[in-house]
Amino acid sequence: MGRTGRVVIAITGASGSILGIRLLQSLKGVEKHLVISANSSKVIEHETGMSVEEVRKLGDFSYDDGDLAARISSGSFLYDSMCIIPCSGSTLAKVSAGIADSLISRTASVALKERRKLIIVPRETPLSTIYIENMLRLSRSGVIIAPAMPGYYTRPASVDQMTDFVVGRVLDLMGIENNKIQRWNGIE
Repeated sequence: MGRTGRVVIAITGASGSILGIRLLQSLKGVEKHLVISANSSKVIEHETGMSVEEVRKLGDFSYDDGDLAARISSGSFLYDSMCIIPCSGSTLAKVSAGIADSLISRTASVALKERRKLIIVPRETPLSTIYIENMLRLSRSGVIIAPAMPGYYTRPASVDQMTDFVVGRVLDLMGIENNKIQRWNGIE
C-alpha cells in the first residue's frame, strides 16, 4: 500500500456492481472513500439484492455523486489509488473527454492531472470503436484499463470465483496483497 493508506472507489451504473462491492469487502486496513453514481442504485439492488445504503456502509466515507465540492474532488486530497469498478461506457467517455460533471468524473479528472494511479474496470461487451478509442486515450494518459475478464486457467466453478479473480487482479494493481486468486504456475 502507498503512503496514505487511502483509496477512492467509484461504482457506476454498468452491470457488474458486485465487482465494486466485493472490492470494498476485500479492502482491509485502508481508508475507503466511496462514490456510488445515481444510475448504479437500481443496478446494485437488481443484481445483488443489497440496498445502496448497505453498500455505502462498506466505505469509511461515502459521497453523493452530485457533490462536486466533496474533499476527494480536490488535488490537495491525497490517496494512493482510485478505481472505477464497474465503469460504464458513459463514465469512461466523460473521463476520456475531460468532462467533470459528477463527483466520479471530477475525481478521475483530478487523478489524471495529479498523475495518481487510476484504474478503470469497464464491463461492456462487445466494444464499439468509440469505446476502444476512449480506452486507448486513457491508457496513453497513464490510466490502467482492467476489463472485467476472469482467467479461466483457474477453472472457476462459480460466479463468485470469477468475481474474485477480477477483484484479485484489481487489488494487485492497487498494490494490495491478497489471496483472492490462484496464481499461474504454468501447465503441468
